[in-house]
Amino acid sequence: MHLGRIQIFPIKSLDGVSLTESAVTPGGILQNDRAYAIFDREGRVVNGKRTPRIHELRCAFDPGLREVRLWSATQPAPVQCPLDAPAPLELWLGDFFGFPVALKHEPLKGFPDDHEAFGPTIVSEATLREIQSWFPELTLESIRRRFRSNLELLATEPFGEDRLFGAPQSLRPFQVGSINFLGHNPCQRCVVPTRDPESGQGLTDFQKKFMERRKATLPAWSDARRFNHFYRLTVNTSIPPTESGKLLRIGDAVAF
Repeated sequence: MHLGRIQIFPIKSLDGVSLTESAVTPGGILQNDRAYAIFDREGRVVNGKRTPRIHELRCAFDPGLREVRLWSATQPAPVQCPLDAPAPLELWLGDFFGFPVALKHEPLKGFPDDHEAFGPTIVSEATLREIQSWFPELTLESIRRRFRSNLELLATEPFGEDRLFGAPQSLRPFQVGSINFLGHNPCQRCVVPTRDPESGQGLTDFQKKFMERRKATLPAWSDARRFNHFYRLTVNTSIPPTESGKLLRIGDAVAF
């Protein structure tokens, strides 16, 4: 397996950015991945789990990821501002959501959902193509955007990434290029993959059909004990502090 795609999400829950290489921060994340997040006044994150409206938002970043432009179908006039001076963006988002928000920044550790397996999530293109065959009404890009993985591997077999986690209560070491990873578990998915990444419209029976097909196609190398249910996809990882500053690059080989 080789690394075929790198994607980061500078603002948690919003559009991603594809890269050819990415550095590891001292906090064990890919630089700029989910380094910003939207919060309400009570300190609760505003994300796709909380509201499907977030899927309506589109954004674009300058090459240095210092400035963002944000718009939606219902509010097509974009707001554009530096990320280190986000007051116009916060006002625009507050109007969009209907309540005040703040954009917070954590450059080293980001805002991961899992505070133990806080590293990049991993899937393979073959896996995404297999899942797309279960839902022929969806495009490959729609499947990719629903699961929002950081690293996409080129592998010959679907679910090859399941080799990157081991038995319960264990961590599996592996390498991508020169970087050491620890594989934790197959990621438990939330409501987000059931929704259209453009509109937020839910797909009827997506989760049920996904679970049925995931169970039926579970490969021999995937430890079934890690599946208390089969609504799981992509591998959750962590990166040890020793790897800070190293670069991931497209084409890097995976070794385990």
